[in-house]
Amino acid sequence: MAAPFLLLLLIIITLTTIPTSSSFQSDTLSPGSSLSVENIHDDILVSSDGLFTAGFHPVGENAYTFAVWFSEKVTTGGSRTVVWMANRDTPVNGRRSKLSLREDGNLVLIDAGQYVVWSTQTGSTSSSVQLQLLNSGNLVLNRQGQPIWQSFDHPTDTLLPNQPFTKNTQLVSSRSSSNYSSGFYKLFFDTDSILRLLYDGLETSSTYWPDPRLTTWRAGRYQFIDSRKASLDSDGQFISSDGLIFKSADFGNGPQRMMKVDVDGNLRLYSLVDFGRRKKWEVQWQALSHSCWINGACGPNSVCTYSQNSVRECTCLHGYKMVNSHDWSYGCEPEFQPCTEDDCGFLELPYTEFYGHDYAYFPNHTLGACKNYCLQNSTCRGFNLGWLPDKGFFCFLKSSLHNGYQMGVNGLMFIKLPKSILSSSRQKIIPQSSFGCPRPVLTPIIRSYDTKNHDVKTLELMLVFGCIIGFIEIISIVLFWYFSSKRSSITDQIYFPAPTEFRRFTYSELKRATRNFSEEIGKGGSSVVYKGRLTDDRIAAIKRLESNHQGEAEFQAEISTIGRVNHMNLLETWGYCAEGKHRLVVYEYLEKGSLADNLGVIGKLEWNTRLDIALGTAKGLAYLHDECLEWVLHCDVKPQNILLDANYNPKVADFGLSKLLDRGSNNGHWNFSMMRGTRGYMAPEWVLNQPITSKVDVYSYGVVMLEMITGRSPTINQDGKTMPTVIEWVRDMVGDVNRRKTGSWVKEIVDRSVKGEYDENVMENLVRIAVQCTEEDRDARPSMSEVVNMLLHVTSTG
Repeated sequence: MAAPFLLLLLIIITLTTIPTSSSFQSDTLSPGSSLSVENIHDDILVSSDGLFTAGFHPVGENAYTFAVWFSEKVTTGGSRTVVWMANRDTPVNGRRSKLSLREDGNLVLIDAGQYVVWSTQTGSTSSSVQLQLLNSGNLVLNRQGQPIWQSFDHPTDTLLPNQPFTKNTQLVSSRSSSNYSSGFYKLFFDTDSILRLLYDGLETSSTYWPDPRLTTWRAGRYQFIDSRKASLDSDGQFISSDGLIFKSADFGNGPQRMMKVDVDGNLRLYSLVDFGRRKKWEVQWQALSHSCWINGACGPNSVCTYSQNSVRECTCLHGYKMVNSHDWSYGCEPEFQPCTEDDCGFLELPYTEFYGHDYAYFPNHTLGACKNYCLQNSTCRGFNLGWLPDKGFFCFLKSSLHNGYQMGVNGLMFIKLPKSILSSSRQKIIPQSSFGCPRPVLTPIIRSYDTKNHDVKTLELMLVFGCIIGFIEIISIVLFWYFSSKRSSITDQIYFPAPTEFRRFTYSELKRATRNFSEEIGKGGSSVVYKGRLTDDRIAAIKRLESNHQGEAEFQAEISTIGRVNHMNLLETWGYCAEGKHRLVVYEYLEKGSLADNLGVIGKLEWNTRLDIALGTAKGLAYLHDECLEWVLHCDVKPQNILLDANYNPKVADFGLSKLLDRGSNNGHWNFSMMRGTRGYMAPEWVLNQPITSKVDVYSYGVVMLEMITGRSPTINQDGKTMPTVIEWVRDMVGDVNRRKTGSWVKEIVDRSVKGEYDENVMENLVRIAVQCTEEDRDARPSMSEVVNMLLHVTSTG
């Protein structure tokens, strides 16, 4: 009896130790298999080296995501370090949810046994598919040994060593330390090939790294590189195609590493440091040294403070209260009603700045003058007052209060508040010692010494040394003058290196590309445009400028401008050539040519196409005027400088006459030594010698709109006779009382050779917008941003 009993006992023990079919402890998942949320501890994938684990991760009460994390045995010390999530914005239920690899090769995540909330969309007729968690942390779906999907191509907030980062990927922070859904901060390659950090908040969106106040070359970056890619290697070195290179503080082979966009918006590189019984992730590099410099750190109407001994803290401005007591990203809202000019005053905040959202700049102004400007404008919320040795006092007026921080900032901030609120304010002036680096106290050093002859000898030596230095400087100036004048006599040009990071072509390259400049496709006042094919088979438009002072000035203006603009309705520029006397600019080639070429062909542009061209052109000009870091004035808006691609999308081109304006240079006025533009499209300010503002581009744009609507050129008299200008003619038609009563003026104005039907109400509004743009008084003209809004309203209501 003993033998059968022992045999039965052995069978029972063996059966109880065999894992069930629903439990997984391997690195692969085969077709037809699933991982269940209800078996969260056993239904997991573990990489063969045990470094990474994939499975269901709890993110809230009865809420789970499918994730990859560093295994607990690696990060001994608390919470999981999650490096990837499949469904961070759509968690699944804690019952009957599962990750399944279907027989057709599609990997799906099912919520509560009903809904597919996430899928790799890799279904096919082949069944030779498996899901594998690699030692790199990459979750890969293989078919016959070839990856058809991998988590490395779809990162969340973390980049692992040797994981490629490209133009098609981005890192997005979590909403908070306890909320894993997508947050407001993103790392991505911008369209100019620069790796940037972006704050995409509830109300505003802006890049903050690299510092937007620096040009890209000063930030050590290179624009418009052909490839957009970056990676972090196992030794802790990060290399990006835009020139960004940095190393971990503990550079070298050894610890585990990861790079992450944290919930506070900072980009950090971490290493897993071993402290014996426990391991801890420590920061080895970060993009911004002070977290208060991150846009949106505390939301609107609040101030961020920071010190080396504490994390950042957010505080509502006096008179404001938190919108959401649990989330600072919503910022603060006023506890008062807007005040009138007589009832308003200002609260002084020293060493404080609210970056961005400036709508006016006043140089060489007193504090009283700045206050008056703000009081008289209902949109003004406050202003920054600063001082520079060469500019005196100046102020930036703010339309809203975002990105506020107190951290050793030079200057003062004045917040506009009702006087009744100001009377209760006592604690808002924060001493400088509470943030930033304290200034050292200068204490005079008292020493007693005797005056002996060695002081006289020292003075004599210093005098001799000074004479020698002066002699060397004189010789250097003479030599510099000699060689400079010699070089000028040889080249007979005025040239300074253009501040741009575009590709610099050689003259021989462009000569081959254009087949010795054989195919001419356009001509301007001091330039000729040729069609060419570059070595990478791209078709290009290559503008060759004449070798004279005017052509040189256009070249410098154009190269200086194009490095600062980037918009879908602006012509993309690929490079330039500055070799000897040769000056060339290389652009993308647009198949349909200029708007002027197409307006001259009967039946070519239908009304809907013309409306799209008007809207796209307005968007491009609005970007130049309002959205560039340095404002740009085009100066020569006309149909010849509006190019059309294969789908007739417009792109504003030819910045040869453009002018840059730094936002802190003057009161929105440009200084010109000569008139710029084309007769018929030039605003009256040029002739009347009035201050030149962005409204001259608005005037030119209005003329172009009238030309598209009426078919009349502003530079050619009708039938060879002296006729009213197109602006005068349209104004007369619009102002004619009899025509207004019958409604016939729209039909008389519209170009009858244009195909397609049009809505008379829409057309009437378009004409009125164009007429408003061409007002004699520049203050009566709208801005280009306002034109865009009006056009969008017209198209939506029409």
